[in-house]
Amino acid sequence: PPRPVPPPSAPALLWFYGNGENIARIWPIVRDFQPPGASLLVLDYPGYGGSEGRATERALYEAADLAYQELKRRPDVDSLRIYVYGRSLGTAVATHTAATHPVAGLILESPFTSAREMSGQHYGIFPRFLLRLRLDNLANVSRIRCPLLVFHGADDRLVPPEMGRRVAQAAPGPTELVLIEGAGHNETYDAGGRRYRDKLWAFVMGKGEWGKGKGNGPEADHSPFPISHSPK
Repeated sequence: PPRPVPPPSAPALLWFYGNGENIARIWPIVRDFQPPGASLLVLDYPGYGGSEGRATERALYEAADLAYQELKRRPDVDSLRIYVYGRSLGTAVATHTAATHPVAGLILESPFTSAREMSGQHYGIFPRFLLRLRLDNLANVSRIRCPLLVFHGADDRLVPPEMGRRVAQAAPGPTELVLIEGAGHNETYDAGGRRYRDKLWAFVMGKGEWGKGKGNGPEADHSPFPISHSPK
């Protein structure tokens, strides 16, 4: 008789980038940060990179929903081990995905609280039309039940670190906030370096404190390096 086919075991990472980025521009970063053995999917939002259309809130979320379903259909992906990563603008797309689909974990980098609160800041992180959208990370995060890992530049002047802290505090599940010392909004990858990458890998691969369910506990590994940890 034919041997039973083993279930897929590879995790997958769905990556949502920030405003002003596209697949071609961030590919060197994505390539370096892709967890070993994990599938990876990055998409250009409508109106970004090679994608046609206009980046309305509905269009952003519909593109995210399609990307999630595409990953879930892949035969080499364990549908119970789909992780979502979002940076800056992409955090709103990521929190939507985690709030509306089963995901194993959510990673946010430089999350803002909502477009409404960002519109009250004197910052140009988003195009003006995006600031008229809801893009409410606080509301979305309050609906997730998966573990949450938040990275934020300690010197971020575009999205204040306090916003990242509030987003982390709004999550009902296991949460860890990681402040990257010496990093502004666009220096997180360089300032965090290998330590940032390794922490992301451990989260996705189920290793270290996250793999043992110790993300918030006293046994979590908070060894000193240029990233300071703030468990929820």
